[in-house]
Amino acid sequence: MKNISGIYLLAISILLFSCNQRENKMGDFKLLPQPQEFQITGASSIFHDETLKVIAQNGEALPIINHDILVINENKGKTTLTYEIDANLDTPAEGYTLAISDKQINIIGKDEAGLFYAFKTLEQLVVDAKDQKANLPLCQLKDFPLLAYRSVHLDVKHHLEKTEYYYQLLDKFASYKINGIILEVEDKLKFKRQPIVASEDALSIEEWKKISDYAKDRHIEISPLVQGLGHASFILKHPEYMELRDNPESDWAFNPLDPKTYEVQFDLYLDAMQAFPYGRYLHVGGDEVHTTGRGSKESPLKLQLMWLDKVAKFAEEHGKTPIFWDDMPLKQADVYDPMFKKEMTQEEVDQVWLENEHKLLEFLDIFPKNCIYMRWNYSSPQALGNIKAMQWFTDHDLQVMGATAGQTRWVLMPQEESNMENIRSFAVSSINSGLNGLLLTLWDDDSPHFELYMRGILAFAEYSWIGDRRTKEEIKTAFRQREYGYPLADVNNSFITELETPVAFWKNALLKGNQRNFLPSMENPLEKAVIDFPDKKNIGAWSLANEDRIKSATQVLSQTDSIAKKIEYSRSIALRNDHNLQVYEQVNKLAQYSPKMLLALRDYDQAESRDNIIATASKLKELESEFSTLRKDLEMVYGKTRILTKPDNYILDQDHHVHLANQSINFDWQFYAEMLFFQKLNNELEKEIYMENADPLKK
Repeated sequence: MKNISGIYLLAISILLFSCNQRENKMGDFKLLPQPQEFQITGASSIFHDETLKVIAQNGEALPIINHDILVINENKGKTTLTYEIDANLDTPAEGYTLAISDKQINIIGKDEAGLFYAFKTLEQLVVDAKDQKANLPLCQLKDFPLLAYRSVHLDVKHHLEKTEYYYQLLDKFASYKINGIILEVEDKLKFKRQPIVASEDALSIEEWKKISDYAKDRHIEISPLVQGLGHASFILKHPEYMELRDNPESDWAFNPLDPKTYEVQFDLYLDAMQAFPYGRYLHVGGDEVHTTGRGSKESPLKLQLMWLDKVAKFAEEHGKTPIFWDDMPLKQADVYDPMFKKEMTQEEVDQVWLENEHKLLEFLDIFPKNCIYMRWNYSSPQALGNIKAMQWFTDHDLQVMGATAGQTRWVLMPQEESNMENIRSFAVSSINSGLNGLLLTLWDDDSPHFELYMRGILAFAEYSWIGDRRTKEEIKTAFRQREYGYPLADVNNSFITELETPVAFWKNALLKGNQRNFLPSMENPLEKAVIDFPDKKNIGAWSLANEDRIKSATQVLSQTDSIAKKIEYSRSIALRNDHNLQVYEQVNKLAQYSPKMLLALRDYDQAESRDNIIATASKLKELESEFSTLRKDLEMVYGKTRILTKPDNYILDQDHHVHLANQSINFDWQFYAEMLFFQKLNNELEKEIYMENADPLKK
């Protein structure tokens, strides 16, 4: 009996021991940006939710980590995590090594930033393990960036996000090793020295400073962009500053010969530098402007450089490096066009410079040497003309930096795969040219929801860190895994690129041409811009005239129905970032609407019997009612992170560049084409009803 009991207890012990053992399960780890060296040899015994006993080898402070991801304790834990800073580590600045053995994690950072990024990489590994209920990998990892300055442009000129969203963005940027922000403040800073400029909803210097502190702790430096010389409507629209206009009729540009111009601009700079004290740069703008100095005899190029010289000296006196958009000197010297003509040969580019370079050399002595000339090119950075222009600056001992774009003038959402190809091209050329950094611009001109920029931002994080090592499809897969979780990594769950075509069609689906941005300033837009409606005296003529539009509407409606199913499925299996998917869902619903309306117009056009005419007209009215619900739902989702309306007393400027987001105080600008369409629709239907009732032969 005793022997039987012993065997029984032994069996129970073995069973309990085996139940407590976790199988070392291997996962699929997709880091972003991809490390320079990353070798996986198997699965460790470290599970994602284990408490890590942390040991600072040389007493270094633990970097800021996400405690929801890494469970740490200084005194206990089955797995030991050691970390240290070693300035002699064989990597460039911000580099690190990370090694995971069976029960040990070891991190060495080249510097504080390198140590921080090592922990961000570890967090990504832990998240992937958690998503897949897997163990951390046995791995050796060595990593460092190829571009030292990897900066994202935040443009708040037309709207603000809710303040807590900026903190969330900073955490996200840090997790993808973005280390700079150029923040274009315009009137969204509550200026103290020139208070008239500030919008009523602007954040205070102290509030922006708090955001700057938060960024600094995460190795992100925020530098302000205060637009000057041109793009000055946010200042010059106010009556108090009209005397400073270069053209009294336009609020676009300052008069560079008026000393008061600099008094105002320098006051704005001082407040901005106080709000963003850690940034090494002061971006002064200076693009897209032609000034005369109130009709002076000076050339526009000389006026531009006189202004730049003054603001560059001011920046230097205050310990900042000025950044200047470089387009106007190049335009004024007639060497600009080759930068956007990829078909030009080197010989053709050189000939343009041979004929015109003297126009730049004439003023070379007054090109500020302390300034960074930012060569922005959003469509053709690989053009030989663009490379030639950048080389010209370096050949004359002038600093140059590139600027690519994740968003330009695309309405509702970024297009061209989030501009990934041009981001890749400019990052690679910057790395190969030995440049210091690259800026990703995210313009708010036509103001898509910021969540729609994320794929482009993560592509930029990849290319600016490691260059061209993965295909676009591989980066998209890594994006989906990182942002939504391992279940969405599969290519069958992709939909963003598919959505670009319906959105492109939506923009002008109900208009006669590419006129959405111009509607508020047009005379009689109902007739000039909104599509014509069916004439019931000529049944079927409208459908024939709009055959191509109807064909496209049918195709787009099928696409959006398919995308809707993919988004619904994605939301059901995503492990995080559901709000991002909700935003795409609303964009898809808006893109679905115009095709539905066009097909309903076709049915109305082709209806012959009175009953069919009434039924199809009723369908049109139903769709109008549906749009009210669609708009309400979209604004609800957008409004979770975004402030949709401007203050009641906000002064809109003259809108020289027809920015959609600058065309109304509330969110009407997003739907203005549809609102005009409904107005015309109701006029047409009322006219048809009137004609029907007035014709005795039809009664």
